Amino acid sequence: MIFKTIIEPFRIKTVEPIRHTNRAEREEAIRKAGYNLFLLKAEDVLIDLLTDSGTGAMSAKQWSGMMQGDESYAGARSFYRFESAVRNITGFKHIIPTHQGRAAERILFGNALKPGQIVPNNTHFDTTRANVEYRQAQALDLRTAEGKQPHVIHPFKGNINLDELEQMLEQNLGNVPMVMITVTNNSGGGQPVSMENIRSAHALCRQYDIPLFLDACRFAENAWFIKMREKGYADKTPLEIAQEMFSYADGATMSAKKDGMANIGGFLALNDDDLASRCKNMLILSEGFPTYGGLAGYDLEAIAVGLEEVVNEDYLRYRIRTVEYLGERLTQAGIPIVRPPGGHAIYIDALSMLPHIPQSEYPAWALSLALYLVGGVRSVEIGSMMFGQQPDGTEKPAEMELVRLAFPRRVYTQSHIDYLAEVLLHLNEIKETIRGVRLVESPPVLRHFTARLEPAHGQLIDS
Repeated sequence: MIFKTIIEPFRIKTVEPIRHTNRAEREEAIRKAGYNLFLLKAEDVLIDLLTDSGTGAMSAKQWSGMMQGDESYAGARSFYRFESAVRNITGFKHIIPTHQGRAAERILFGNALKPGQIVPNNTHFDTTRANVEYRQAQALDLRTAEGKQPHVIHPFKGNINLDELEQMLEQNLGNVPMVMITVTNNSGGGQPVSMENIRSAHALCRQYDIPLFLDACRFAENAWFIKMREKGYADKTPLEIAQEMFSYADGATMSAKKDGMANIGGFLALNDDDLASRCKNMLILSEGFPTYGGLAGYDLEAIAVGLEEVVNEDYLRYRIRTVEYLGERLTQAGIPIVRPPGGHAIYIDALSMLPHIPQSEYPAWALSLALYLVGGVRSVEIGSMMFGQQPDGTEKPAEMELVRLAFPRRVYTQSHIDYLAEVLLHLNEIKETIRGVRLVESPPVLRHFTARLEPAHGQLIDS
């Protein structure tokens, strides 16, 4: 007999209490936080879906590994364990640990980019874009047509637009230092990239003698989608698929706080000897010696184990199904989401759900605030607040206004997800009462982290 229920492939041995708050307490908390969910105290959040980065639960094997962490400053045993785990998956020659993914981005771009150059990507995420623009280069997103339309069903909506990539490379010879592909495509709804697309991008890069890098934060989830959806991969393991993905690249950045299954850490991996040498020198200047890179030995151990656990098929089946389950509940209720559901999160299409709120009043931000007020759930806006601010200081509405519900790994159970669905269904019933917000103060870079806002019309939700 085949049973349809996919259970969590683990048992819970340690629990952490979460605190219920009432509506009045949440209204006061969000007011004090300047109507910015990033600035809330975590203790005032019931279900925290702000990010899946570093928020997961580590396994017994990871905790055991941490007890064996070698804290030697140079040449620690834990580094070589970490290096072996990363190289087994990626195959790259140089493995450089960093304290998290944005440090890998900063070090790579600091050594590879010059002002005025262009870095194409399927879609840059926030820190990637910011680090490119900090070098006075241009972060260019080349989404496919399907990737720009939340309701269109396509198996690989995260693909880079190959036609636009080829045209762009032809027109900018000598001014493109690298091409990047983000797997899975976070800003594009957590959508996967096909092996065929990666392979074709690799061929284009070879034709123009340009290195291809992967932003590999969620490489294992991407490998699972390839296994499930792409012809010729059903009988391959997630590890084998991941290894092939990396074989088409010249390097990768990764936040190990995602598919590394750890609470901190990341790496830069590459084959170019000269670039690796320059990157290691910058690492020493700002992060630490190349065999620890800003991490404790026990962090390196946790990542090494996490990289082994993340390609487990039972885990990936459960992980993807959890997100899919909520997507089905919301779609059945008529709540517009990016379809099909992504690997690590559900993305609600706020433009479709709240058509009465203009983009100048940040509909996705308003929806995320309403979700917290009604149910104590913290999410994150991926729209005009995150991406509308241009390098020259002007404002440009984002192509999509999304609210991301990112699932921490191995943290919440089905009852949490059922509660979340109940809150969202209620919110959908009162969506006409939700009002927009306006910006009060904002930093010049990555403003969504610390900006302060206020209701544009007196209240976030009409009484």
